[in-house]
Amino acid sequence: MNKIIFLASDHGGFSLKETIKKYLIINKIKIEDLGCSSLDAVDYPDYAKLLASKIEKNNNSFGLLFCGTGIGISMAANRFSHVRAALCTSVEMASKSRKHNDANVLALGGRILTEELSKEIVFEFLNTKFEEGRHLLRVKKI
Repeated sequence: MNKIIFLASDHGGFSLKETIKKYLIINKIKIEDLGCSSLDAVDYPDYAKLLASKIEKNNNSFGLLFCGTGIGISMAANRFSHVRAALCTSVEMASKSRKHNDANVLALGGRILTEELSKEIVFEFLNTKFEEGRHLLRVKKI
């Protein structure tokens, strides 16, 4: 994979972000970590905005966002018209979000998911292609 993967989290997703970052580095995937850099409390909208600006400038890339549940940070990211963030809690959701919705940002909940399941979800998300066809018109409407 030659795309860059942008990562960002709040304090609730920090530990899972660090785990996934190591997983991506081991698998020789190019990443850029946008923060946060500790368990100190921060505001997730700030990190969603940072990631959204990177996706806008690198429109062929993916983003991975992490917070406690994944809900808040996915809502914050979806404020931006060029972001299609999907909160996924299963491998099937990750697959469908790419195949049917051309999601370019994956949101995960650090307090909800196990590390192993998170790795499987990330793998599926990054390796599934958009099917286009009948789905393209719907995505364009977004």
